[in-house]
Amino acid sequence: METDGNGSMEESRSKLLLYLKLAFLAMEPSNCLLSLAIEAGGGCITPQVQNFIVNDCFTKTMKETRMNNQAYIKGILKKVIANVESSSVCAEDCLYEELSHYLTIGGPPEENNIIYREISFLSSDLGSEDCSNSVNLVAALRCSSNILEGDTGCSLWPSSLFLSEFILSHPEMFSNKSCFEVGSGVGLVGIALSHVGASKVTLTDGDMSSLANMKANLELNNLCFDADSDPMHPCAQKVECRHLAWELASKVELQDQRPDIILGADIIYNPECIPDLVRVFSILLDSDSFGEDKREAPTAYIATVIRNLDTFNYFLTVAGKSMLSVVDITAKTQVPNLLPYMRSYDRSSVHLLRVSLLSE
Repeated sequence: METDGNGSMEESRSKLLLYLKLAFLAMEPSNCLLSLAIEAGGGCITPQVQNFIVNDCFTKTMKETRMNNQAYIKGILKKVIANVESSSVCAEDCLYEELSHYLTIGGPPEENNIIYREISFLSSDLGSEDCSNSVNLVAALRCSSNILEGDTGCSLWPSSLFLSEFILSHPEMFSNKSCFEVGSGVGLVGIALSHVGASKVTLTDGDMSSLANMKANLELNNLCFDADSDPMHPCAQKVECRHLAWELASKVELQDQRPDIILGADIIYNPECIPDLVRVFSILLDSDSFGEDKREAPTAYIATVIRNLDTFNYFLTVAGKSMLSVVDITAKTQVPNLLPYMRSYDRSSVHLLRVSLLSE
């Protein structure tokens, strides 16, 4: 019994160390990292955990991450050192050496507050002894660290995380389907769709800087993004990126897409844009214009955080007038937590909506 207990404790510690590393790569807030480090050490940041932070979290990350995330790394080191020094645990020399290194090297290149995040989606079954095998998908993302100075499409939002969890938890729904995302931002949902084997993935955004950043993220994840790509490029799957301004999108342009599934994350936020957004969804969901070869009517899934109830109700009103059915399926849909290490991610705030065209 004692051996079983020790084995269980070691398995739990290994899992917490994995969470700690993944939280660092995802650039979780420092308080979340400190919490995981303390838990992994059984109540304090032990020498073992200190060495793990330096050797496994910092040293083994890719060069772009270390260069562009220097301010983040320095902040983490300072808080870890402060926590250790305020406890009865001895601080390891490697902490001071690593901090000294980042204090003396030059700053990152001027790249408009760009940071690199790695979002690791775990499998729903975390019962295996080898925790490293629990990682299902790793998405490398180039993001903006300052929403106020850049477009919101270059930032990572909770709804795109939840929608990606939904896709990865139900691959049978998206495999061999033509999928079209509205307002794709950093492209995370498209990476998830490619991973589960969607037959076609089309990502769109109305902001040119977001579109350029999205393409950079697809390259980071070894995905091609246009028809003119080099056929010899070793990309796993082609993803199409399109500029789509909702207010300018023509009916013919949208009808040509012929998607099976339409997706969107955090796109219900501006009341001025809602009529155009609903028009785009109405056209994409109208299977009558697709021809006889379209067997099933398209379905849309929108993940959203209701930040303003009036705006959300306005969306429901406009959708109803356009003969769209909007059903909140959050409670009835199983979406396992594939990001347990991201403690800043409030998945309970996200609603999953199924949108379809009402029959006349």
